[in-house]
Amino acid sequence: MSDFTRPDSPKIIAIVNQKGGVGKTTTTINLGAALAEQGRRVLVVDLDPQGNASTGLGISTDAREYTSYELLLEDIDFADVVQKTGIEDLLIVPATVDLSSADIDLISNEKRSFLLHDALRQASVDALNLDYILIDCPPSLNLLTVNAMVAADSVLVPLQSEFFALEGLSQLMLTIRDVRQLANKGLRIEGIVLTMYDARNNLSQQVEADARDNLGEMVFKTVIPRNVRVSEAPSYALPVLNYDSSSKGAMAYRDLAKELLIKHNSIAA
Repeated sequence: MSDFTRPDSPKIIAIVNQKGGVGKTTTTINLGAALAEQGRRVLVVDLDPQGNASTGLGISTDAREYTSYELLLEDIDFADVVQKTGIEDLLIVPATVDLSSADIDLISNEKRSFLLHDALRQASVDALNLDYILIDCPPSLNLLTVNAMVAADSVLVPLQSEFFALEGLSQLMLTIRDVRQLANKGLRIEGIVLTMYDARNNLSQQVEADARDNLGEMVFKTVIPRNVRVSEAPSYALPVLNYDSSSKGAMAYRDLAKELLIKHNSIAA
């Protein structure tokens, strides 16, 4: 069993949902940017083979010499994998399609579920003076996602405001319970954030009502609206906060960051 003793900071949050297209990467990028805007030093770990978080934060494919794949599977110093983004106090460990084979490459490693946990606790991580590490997980409950949950203090779940949104959530909760019982007893659910919300749509309102009725305080008060600026921003390799600072999407992610900081007693209510 790995040693889980660690400093209070940074807080490590895995952004998880096994369904694709729910705003997971968008939430990772923009929550990271909003926390940085609040004066926190943030690292995004791109653990999705699609590498969308890396692209969305302006890291070109050519610039990804060392990635989260090497961090997990090769003897490489953490400092060699971290890159600056164009956003002050927002750093990234990028990803490439190499991660697609990680499940196969990891399976024979007896510490396969603890590799990211151990990598994020290198001495060179402390030197970065991070407040938060956000892990963008792949859209599946595979070994990469398990690594993220074992490494994390908590799990944040983006939930799309559409039909069948709550389906599959029970399987995710079971996986979180299993990881808690077998590998990371301190893992908790940070919260569930409703994404792609359209206040004019009865379905979005019904999904919100169902989520709050069933999950109560686990659901963040902040909801992320369906907003064209949020959709456009990645094509400019920017968080929406930098692409259109006054947009509804940008303001919503600022509210989410503030709500998270209040939960962590890091900002006054």
